[in-house]
Amino acid sequence: MILRHAFYLPAMALSLALLTGCQQEEASEEDSRADDGDDRVRVAMLQPPRSGLNPLTDDAFKLSRWRTAETLIRLDDDSDPQPFLATDWEQLDERTWRFEIRDDVTFHDGTPLTVEQVVKSLTAATNAVPRPRILDGVKMTIEADGDSAVRVQTETSDPLVPNRLSSPQLAIMAEKAYGEDGRVNPIEAGTGPFVLKEINGTQSARLDRYDDYWGERAELAGIDADYVPDGTARAAALRTGTADVVEAVPVSQVALVDPELVHEVPMPRTNTLYLNTDKGPFQDPALRAAAREALDRAAIVRTVYEGRADEAKGLLGPALAWADGLRSPIEGRADAADPDGADITLGTFTDRAELPEVAVLLEQQLEAAGFDVHQEVRQYAHIESDMLSGQFDAFILSRATMLDSGDPVAYMYSDFACEGSFNIAQLCDPAVDEALARAADLPTGPERRQAIIDAEAAILKTDAAVPMLHERVIQGESQRVSDAVRDPRERELITEHTRLDGAAR
Repeated sequence: MILRHAFYLPAMALSLALLTGCQQEEASEEDSRADDGDDRVRVAMLQPPRSGLNPLTDDAFKLSRWRTAETLIRLDDDSDPQPFLATDWEQLDERTWRFEIRDDVTFHDGTPLTVEQVVKSLTAATNAVPRPRILDGVKMTIEADGDSAVRVQTETSDPLVPNRLSSPQLAIMAEKAYGEDGRVNPIEAGTGPFVLKEINGTQSARLDRYDDYWGERAELAGIDADYVPDGTARAAALRTGTADVVEAVPVSQVALVDPELVHEVPMPRTNTLYLNTDKGPFQDPALRAAAREALDRAAIVRTVYEGRADEAKGLLGPALAWADGLRSPIEGRADAADPDGADITLGTFTDRAELPEVAVLLEQQLEAAGFDVHQEVRQYAHIESDMLSGQFDAFILSRATMLDSGDPVAYMYSDFACEGSFNIAQLCDPAVDEALARAADLPTGPERRQAIIDAEAAILKTDAAVPMLHERVIQGESQRVSDAVRDPRERELITEHTRLDGAAR
């Protein structure tokens, strides 16, 4: 919706000169808004916030995609760290890094970005319960280094500190954002080109252009974001023009949309079947192997995704071009046993439209192999706690594999380490933990990449996770939108460069 000011003229008491002057002023302001590109983009988001847009949770990625909250570091297309709110950095020793903080930055409440506030923001993240995923297994302390820099020290050597500081969950927020209860309110508290003005629960959010932004002034006047979990409704919003940018157009809806409005990009997101290794039938490695062998990836890709996905060879997909060439056959896996009617509960969620369809097809495949399958399908917000506490024998999840640091180790640790915070499979395997620790200790480069693939092999050997397919970004954009970001990592969407061409006024 385009916002306009209303100008009220007193009735007959005004002189003609004053009336003329008001009309000229109104015309001048209209012309000024037209020159400034006074347009608002309408965005249909996939999922509603789970924690009131608290940036210490996964909601941080919405704030990042709206460019309202910013981090010290950003990643380029190769996942290499680049300056953002930090202009420069150096490693002082194996556990200590120094980051120079950008001058002349203000938060959206008008307060300046200071070294002290950077320390407070990052310290709040390290003390959060639960902690941001990017800090799984990492103990980090932050302190001021003079008036222009901060020092970040880790308990052990960590070559990925700059990458970690790029995570949207480590965004730097104004002091007003932090409450005594540990929650963080992002309204008018970021540093980006758009200021968050309204949070309307799980329905919508409104952002306006921040004219005092330290970088380039935004082309758009603002962002009107609606949460539309129903995939059919998102596609309809694209077809009817009620949304300008649409997240995650369902594969089943693509054929109904003008091809010029649909953009497809391979992404580091894997659709995986997690098997509960702690209790239930899948404690038995032989039954996990039976589930793996029952899986027909090609059928799922062909029927559910209509060919718009890639069959999985491992946890890491074609978005990481180096992964497949480093793999070797996995040895030492358990042999499959006859399920003999083993009763299992299979869970997934409705927020990604394809997952319930995958569950139906997978149920058929598992029952053909001899399992007795019962499904539970809910909205993500209503199933997450049961999923993480191991209440399902099997769970289908669409999972980003490089979401936080631009490096797969953080995802692997979170999902498969004994102390991982997102360990759906309840896996605790010393060989897996050892492989993950080795990969985490290596600097970026060829040796680290090989260690990552070795860790992947250790995980797959347990059959705690059965990767099925790698998804692609299917993003909808109306023809009047220019420079919306098609980001495989799902960190960016609307930026200061996004604009609406030929928008009606």
